[in-house]
Amino acid sequence: MKKLQQLAFLFLLSSITLLGQSNETRLADSYFENLSYVNAIQEYKILADRNPNEYVLKRLADSYYASLRMKEAAVTYARLFTLYNIKDQEYIFKYSQSLKSIGRYADALYWMEKYQKTNKEANPANHSDNNLTDSAQEIFVSENRPSKENIASQNNPRNVGVFSGSSRFTLQNLYYLNTPFSDFGVTEYQNKILFSSPRKLKAISTDVDESNKANFLDIYQVNEADIFSEGKKQRFSNLVNEKFHESSISFSPNYKVMYFTRNNYNYGNYKVDGRGYINLKIYKAEFINNRWQNIVELPFCSDNYSVGHPSVSKDGKLLYFVSDMPGSIGATDLYVVNINANGSFGMPRNLGNSINTKGREMFPFIADDNTLYFSSDGHKGAGNLDVFESKMVYQQFQTPVNLEAPINSKADDFAFSINQSTQRGYLSSNRVGGKGDDDIYSFERVYENMPEQVPEKCNEIVTGTVRNLKFQKYISFANLVLKDVNGNTIKNTKADEFGKFSLELPCNQSYVITGSKEYYKPDTKNFKTKEALIIDLNLEIVDDFVYNLNKEIIIKINDIYFDYNKWNIRPDAARELDHIIAVMNKYPSLKVTSTSHTDARGTSFYNKSLSQKRADATVDYIIYRGISPDRITGKGYGESRLTNKCVDNDFHFNRVYCSEDQHQANRRTSFVIQNIDEIKATTRYR
Repeated sequence: MKKLQQLAFLFLLSSITLLGQSNETRLADSYFENLSYVNAIQEYKILADRNPNEYVLKRLADSYYASLRMKEAAVTYARLFTLYNIKDQEYIFKYSQSLKSIGRYADALYWMEKYQKTNKEANPANHSDNNLTDSAQEIFVSENRPSKENIASQNNPRNVGVFSGSSRFTLQNLYYLNTPFSDFGVTEYQNKILFSSPRKLKAISTDVDESNKANFLDIYQVNEADIFSEGKKQRFSNLVNEKFHESSISFSPNYKVMYFTRNNYNYGNYKVDGRGYINLKIYKAEFINNRWQNIVELPFCSDNYSVGHPSVSKDGKLLYFVSDMPGSIGATDLYVVNINANGSFGMPRNLGNSINTKGREMFPFIADDNTLYFSSDGHKGAGNLDVFESKMVYQQFQTPVNLEAPINSKADDFAFSINQSTQRGYLSSNRVGGKGDDDIYSFERVYENMPEQVPEKCNEIVTGTVRNLKFQKYISFANLVLKDVNGNTIKNTKADEFGKFSLELPCNQSYVITGSKEYYKPDTKNFKTKEALIIDLNLEIVDDFVYNLNKEIIIKINDIYFDYNKWNIRPDAARELDHIIAVMNKYPSLKVTSTSHTDARGTSFYNKSLSQKRADATVDYIIYRGISPDRITGKGYGESRLTNKCVDNDFHFNRVYCSEDQHQANRRTSFVIQNIDEIKATTRYR
């Protein structure tokens, strides 16, 4: 599970003591600090054979540990503890884990108990009992007594089914999806699945992780229907995939915001902490104009510790994650933080010692029913990282329960996710029988021996807003028609005064919704209830209308101009007024105001009077040709709304001399629509 280890290692090495470097270790240190562990091992081995000092042995053992060469790591840690009086809790813990990984359970138990003892002595005030000490014998020695379930899981990794309490899991290796490398961490996304992999579809020689001579992790996507076949795998957004590692994605409920894990890499530059490590951070991206952009790190991330593996709650108000930030109980802990309505974040909260142990808690996944799934090597388990389930009761997470075989094995099992409605999901593991370092497995959870129950009705709430396309103002009382995929009308309804609507619909069904209103072109959206629960409809005004500079809707005509100091209707103006009459006949409920304007020459008082005469002349013309007087009014604005800089005020200050054509551009009349709710009454935003 080399690629998992590259991510996990940045969490694990949270308290390494550097003993001071010398010139002879400079080359090896440069490899180590750039995560080039293969090269670092070669250099540190030469140094250790020549002079096995404490610093070199620590670095050599850590390089083996990071590369998942646990046998060599255990041997080197043993040499370190034999030659030097090492009391560092971090090294005691890693030595125990190394021994456990190679099957030396009795020795691992001894060092784990030693770790517990030194931890109590170092932190007496912060110590709280957990099951590592009380159950250590059972945790480690049980490895020598594999159950039938464990044997079935190891011998039949492609397709197994074993009881786990009142439910059983069927597990299947996604053979066509997996590679010889490390593939893990599935997220469902719009009929696709996203996952992390170091596979490389473009040959860019710089994108190589020197820690194990493999490519850095990128995020890939594949159609959910193709996971059991040779379906096309594609890189996800190039704006998300950068030079170093990316993994572990989670989305907001409307899929407009994405959270993902990445090395501390911003705008083409990476940052290291005081030990020379590139830590992990959670980044947020927004889906705008069909692209993921506005990528920023979350405010509680730091250059000095790691934060990663995000998981968003169903209501979008909580973000769960893992970190080794100051105040953590163990090597890595699970945390939760509030996502505020304005997009800001609260203060991260540790989930406490009912969830977190002195070991590693990683890869949280919060299901739709608020059940927390995560991996841990600190709770009682069958292997290294095991998957645990913790139910939420009265806003409190209960004691975690091991999901047992076949979900868990003797190896590392992690990145568990489940669709609550289908009880299907995905798991990552480096168990025996896989195709690569880490493989992705699909599973289905089946409940048995339960009383027969009437299936609970599953409904989703679909909400949305009807807006004006150009200015995104709310459109009041728009008509809404909902149809199924066969064209049958399911519901006719209206949006409220603020353009809002809400529909309760059965789960996992496809629909077509159309929003419409007089004077607008309709907008239609296709959606599926499990994929899109927020639908926005944007209506564009029909071709008979346009917007003026004041964002008012006016009837689309050529400008009506008047001769200087006159208000009679010219022949060219009459043609445009006839078009106004035709539009008003086309829309019998339409009400308009004839707005007339003058140029700036003359006094403002005189121009106000002149413009009113021009407005009245157009109104008289339209009424004379059959339009009801209660549908049209006239208003003169004088020189108060000039379209250019041709100013000539009463006292001739700031006079701007203009051509006759420029002055005529100000002598105009337009027809503003008065009875469109969106323009008249709804001008505020939410």
